[in-house]
Amino acid sequence: MSNNISPLAPKSSPQMPDVKGVTCRVARAQYKDWDRCDLTFVELAEGTTVAGVLTQSKCPSTEVEWCRKALIAGKARGLVVNAGNANAFTGARGMEAVQRILNLASNHLGCTEEEIFVSSTGVIGVLLPKEKAEAGLQTAFTSKPCSWEDAASAIMTTDTFPKLATTSAIVGEKTVHLNGIIKGSGMIAPDMATMLGYIFTDAIVDAGFLQEMLNKATKSSFNCITVDSDTSTSDTVLAFATGQNDTVTLNSYSDPGADAFQAALNDLCQQMAHLVVRDGEGASKFIEIAVRGAESDESAKVIALSVANSPLVKTAIAGEDANWGRVVMAVGKAGEPADRDKLSIGFGGITVARDGLVVPGFDEAPVAEHLKGTDIDISIDIGLGQGNATVWTCDLTHGYISINADYRS
Repeated sequence: MSNNISPLAPKSSPQMPDVKGVTCRVARAQYKDWDRCDLTFVELAEGTTVAGVLTQSKCPSTEVEWCRKALIAGKARGLVVNAGNANAFTGARGMEAVQRILNLASNHLGCTEEEIFVSSTGVIGVLLPKEKAEAGLQTAFTSKPCSWEDAASAIMTTDTFPKLATTSAIVGEKTVHLNGIIKGSGMIAPDMATMLGYIFTDAIVDAGFLQEMLNKATKSSFNCITVDSDTSTSDTVLAFATGQNDTVTLNSYSDPGADAFQAALNDLCQQMAHLVVRDGEGASKFIEIAVRGAESDESAKVIALSVANSPLVKTAIAGEDANWGRVVMAVGKAGEPADRDKLSIGFGGITVARDGLVVPGFDEAPVAEHLKGTDIDISIDIGLGQGNATVWTCDLTHGYISINADYRS
């Protein structure tokens, strides 16, 4: 966790309403030599359903493997998140630590181990010390309930600010709440989702339908962001529905309020995804890349990510240089259908190149002024079809190198 808050951070945290059936507690397990809480324990009401999206990395953490198995039942009573240690690439001994956490938490809550979900984040290849995990968890069991902001702070690693989001929806003529906390700053690229994120709602949602809705929300949010093109071993997003709001049960899109709940979930996930990009390691610019006119939506997304992940594009934006030639390069290398002589590129709503040439009489001054800001828009029209996609990234600065060169020290 950095002492220097990202210049892209929100000016204030949102007012987070209570979500019935959710109680958060934090403790100091001291996984690293820092003076802060680094273990989060969330108790969930009986009957809570759960859905999740997990990293597609072929080298996942033990916690990811456990969550993938536990999600099959679709039930949850507890969540334990450890910060400062990823417990990834730690073999059978890593599972011993997870097993101890599962045993302690399930006994404390009087539930099965399959109703306990676990996440760890931090340095890869370092064994999670089970003695610290046990002591920290025992402390959390008896600590006072904490605020959403405290819970969001406890799951941070290189993050510079706690990330919280909230929204609501009308379901069955009643208001249901959706709250989210998330961490993520580096090793961020879409390959299911990114980072660690947790969503809590008091709505009554069937587990299978919650999974369907989370998959849909992920597609247009967590799977549309990138900081550095790297996907973590530990990426996890879990959604918990406690069912403590006395309204209709959502089983399918034909149920009253289902579309409204999906829209709210989409909004919440996009809020959370944007917060991660705004805390990109060393970031000074938040960049939206909108591609239209591609042969398909899928093709548009590949092109958009090619631009978003280009170090040359990202460093040009960091230097406030309207070097549209780098965008042309990134479009061309994407491997998707494109025609140089139909391509158009714009910055901040100003077209700089069209039909394979710079716009006649192009005045760079307003574009340069746009690039001096913190929120940058790049628009690309491929000119071949109806495919569209929008992704979000940040610039690449010396700060990113400094953070990651010293990450383990």
